[in-house]
Amino acid sequence: MKYQRLHSWRVTPKEAARIQLRFRSKVELTDRLPRIRCVAGADLAFDREGKRAIAGVVVYSFPEMFEIERLWRESPVQFPYVPGLLSFREAPALLKIFARLKNTPDLIFCDAHGYAHPRRFGLTSHLGVLLDVPTIGCAKSVLIGTHTRLPFEAGAWTPLLDDGETVGAVLCTRTGVKPIYVTQGHRVSLQTALKFVVAVLDGFRIPRPTRDADHFVAAVKRGEYSGRRDASRQPTHSFFPVRNRKHIHLLRF
Repeated sequence: MKYQRLHSWRVTPKEAARIQLRFRSKVELTDRLPRIRCVAGADLAFDREGKRAIAGVVVYSFPEMFEIERLWRESPVQFPYVPGLLSFREAPALLKIFARLKNTPDLIFCDAHGYAHPRRFGLTSHLGVLLDVPTIGCAKSVLIGTHTRLPFEAGAWTPLLDDGETVGAVLCTRTGVKPIYVTQGHRVSLQTALKFVVAVLDGFRIPRPTRDADHFVAAVKRGEYSGRRDASRQPTHSFFPVRNRKHIHLLRF
């Protein structure tokens, strides 16, 4: 899977912020999707010192959600932790993973924000632009924005607003639990992003692609996978179907 090399990663925080402002115009907030046959979830974990990142990607067939590939790689971290600039710390490691995948995803879910970002160019959007692939952010906490009160009923959602602009959605994925924050990354509208998030839910608060990716990199960090610095693994189980598609009709637009 190829990606565009539009800028250097060896930059200062000030230069990184300027890059975000320069490239945010490339973000597409309307639907430009192929037929979605393959989706992926991506996440990272860091060592205790924060000097090395473990990036992981899990790939599935869609809509069956059968796992078909997972891949991880350990990489050095070359950018400091700066809120709002996490893509410069995390994207290089993730891009190395996507470049090695055997199965190219048509849509990527990230445990990160995209358009819901102070400069409208978070990690999810950054990856989408560089890979030229539709991306959706599914974050556990809010970065920017406010919203009206949301009933904790599966399928309920409300816009996430920043200075009067809709930058994402607050979505209740399971009755009685806290919501998640869905944001457009690239080449997808907000309503379509919500529909795809609901389509990959399987009874838990966090959508399956990002939840599996999170568990995957955490397991690698604990040493439960090969000691090599990069490794792929075919799933030990061939079939992981999503069983709760009844929730999709609960979305209210």
